[in-house]
Amino acid sequence: MFESIINQIHNLELTSFEWLFAFLGAFLLGTSKAGLKGIGVVIVTIMAIVFGGKQSTGVLIPMMIAADVFAVIYYNRHTQWKYLGKLLPSMVIGVLFGVWFGSDISDEIFKQLMAILILGIVVFMIYMDRKKNQEIPKSRYFSNGMGLLAGFTSMIGNLAGSFSNIYFLAMRLPKNEFIGTAAWLFFIINVFKLPFHVYVWKTVTSESLLINLVLIPGVILGFFVGVRIVKLIENKIYRKFILIVTAIGAIIILFR
Repeated sequence: MFESIINQIHNLELTSFEWLFAFLGAFLLGTSKAGLKGIGVVIVTIMAIVFGGKQSTGVLIPMMIAADVFAVIYYNRHTQWKYLGKLLPSMVIGVLFGVWFGSDISDEIFKQLMAILILGIVVFMIYMDRKKNQEIPKSRYFSNGMGLLAGFTSMIGNLAGSFSNIYFLAMRLPKNEFIGTAAWLFFIINVFKLPFHVYVWKTVTSESLLINLVLIPGVILGFFVGVRIVKLIENKIYRKFILIVTAIGAIIILFR
């Protein structure tokens, strides 16, 4: 059986460079789930280059769930359930919108709109930080809006991180609470998305699962490296890091 799996992997016709590039994407995915948020755009771009746009979403989703499991176990004690409850319902609705409209949206228009939205919100948050405004947005319009955008972009391109990052930063969650709450949020959402990838979009296949089998070690390695790096980052610096990387990600989306 093991020999049969090896033969099937060889038949996938990926070059050594493509495997190495994909392994880098898997490694970065692990570090992202460990708390180095904001690099989702880089991960999605790498996987799209190797496997193609829509097909790469099917390759990513099982690896994301595997990384989510590690994140949930490691950061569970820091989870802030009240913020999870505010964001999750609208995010589920956003995923359903993504399933329904996903095949009809122009990639170009989608990327431009999302990049402009992310950059606009990041600029606003930097402005509020410079004013030393400590007020936490309590409006349901804000949480529901961020949830809808996060769910929609999560289904379309696995790019919900930018909007969830902005929401949790706006709630002024400390580093570990930020990571723990995001871990549970994305574990639930990614498990919810999986059947749509299998039965509706048909992007999760026996072939994509073979690819996952090869790349999962990269995810695990990246997670534990990421945990060690996150421990070295102070709360104040972590907030600035997330804002800067999220903004850079939006620019990459706009021009890639």
